[in-house]
Amino acid sequence: MLSFSPTHPVGFLMMLAAVHHDRARRAERGASAVEWVIIAAIVAAIAIAIGAVLRGALTDKAGQIGEDIGGAGG
Repeated sequence: MLSFSPTHPVGFLMMLAAVHHDRARRAERGASAVEWVIIAAIVAAIAIAIGAVLRGALTDKAGQIGEDIGGAGG
């Protein structure tokens, strides 16, 4: 590949292209990080929702068992 000084018009354009390429690569990494944060937030929300449903079901079942044990002994 030919090498031109940045003071030469072709060298200047090559330098600009390299700068834009590096900036685009960094932007892609930033977008990827944002996507992972969104995915993690969605997974956390699903986990919290499942935990709430399970807690409610377990609390109800524990109450029923407690009533059965208390009613049978009394």
